[in-house]
Amino acid sequence: MIHQSTVSLSTSGHGDIHDLSEELRKVVGSSGISTGTANVFVVGSTAAVGTIELEPGLARDLPELLDRLVPPSRMYGHERAWHDGNGHSHLQATWLGPSVTIAVTGGEPALGTWQQVFLLECDVKPRRRSVVITVNGE
Repeated sequence: MIHQSTVSLSTSGHGDIHDLSEELRKVVGSSGISTGTANVFVVGSTAAVGTIELEPGLARDLPELLDRLVPPSRMYGHERAWHDGNGHSHLQATWLGPSVTIAVTGGEPALGTWQQVFLLECDVKPRRRSVVITVNGE
């Protein structure tokens, strides 16, 4: 059996992080699937999803780390082509990735006590994001 749902949310721009765990629980709960997997996928090339302990310190640390590893700069090839200020946004989002797959056990996402699913906005401006959650199993 396969169940799919789309969650929409607005971000405030670069470094804005959102907890998707409750939305994931709702979609898995309404899917009727007890055992399987749930894939969480953000549509777009300048946002990423993953898992983390989403507490204030790490919610600040993750974007800061990405800015140190892939700093905002006008020197990226994307900037030379498009001049839109978000070359680093594409690279940061690519590094983290657009999706994460979570096991479903007993009709619930198998997340650890301190583990949440997040969306990180890497773009330089506010965006309206669509997150597709696909649950597969039985």
